[in-house]
Amino acid sequence: MKSNAELQQDVQDAIKWQPLLNAAEIGVTAKDGIVSLTGVVDSYTKKTEAEEAARNVAGVTALVEKIEVIYPGAHSITNAEIAAEVLAALKARWDVPAGRIKVKVEAGWITLTGEVGWNFQRAAATDAIASLAGVTGVTNHIAIKSESQEAVEKAGIENALKRNWAFYNKDIQVAVAGHRATLTGNVASLYEKSQAGNIAWNAPGVWAVDNELVVACD
Repeated sequence: MKSNAELQQDVQDAIKWQPLLNAAEIGVTAKDGIVSLTGVVDSYTKKTEAEEAARNVAGVTALVEKIEVIYPGAHSITNAEIAAEVLAALKARWDVPAGRIKVKVEAGWITLTGEVGWNFQRAAATDAIASLAGVTGVTNHIAIKSESQEAVEKAGIENALKRNWAFYNKDIQVAVAGHRATLTGNVASLYEKSQAGNIAWNAPGVWAVDNELVVACD
C-alpha cells in the first residue's frame, strides 16, 4: 500500500499530466487513501478534470473535493444569460432528448431535472454545459425512465461486467429489484467503481443503480 507521501505525489503528477490544469492552482493532501483537493480554478471543466485525474490514481479510496470555481469578470454574466446558453447547448446535442430537461440557475450553479430514457443521455446533458462560461457547478437530478417496462436482467449485467477485462476476475455481486440494480463487492480503485457503475447503467431497463462497491487497495 502506498504511503501518504507517495499517494500525494502520484495525484499531483496526475494533475500535472492534464493539459488544461495548472498544478499550482490545486493543492493535494493524502491520508490513508483519502485524497483532498483544494484551490481556485477559472472554469468548471478544470474542476472536473482535476477530480477525474485524482479519482483514476491507484490507491485513492475516497476523494474530498473543495476546489472553487471563480471566473474572471464572472460578475458581468447574469443567471439569465447563463440559462440561455445552457438551453442552447442542450438543444444542440443530438444525444440530449429535446424538451425533456428543465434547467435552474442560481449563482452560476446549474441544476438539471427531468426524465430521459438512458444514462448516456443524462451524462451528455452535463457534458454539454460543463465548459460554458459562468458555470460554477452542475447538479444532475435527471431521472432515468426507459421505454422498456421489463425488469432488469441480472445475468445481463453480470455478463457485461465479465466481458470487461478490468472485472473479469473480480468478485462483484449484482442484485436486481424491478428497474433498480445494486452492485456490491470490492474493487481496486475509484475508477473501477465508477466504470462498473457505468456498465450497470447501460443495461436495458435500468432506472437506478446503487453502487455499493468498496474500494479496497492492497
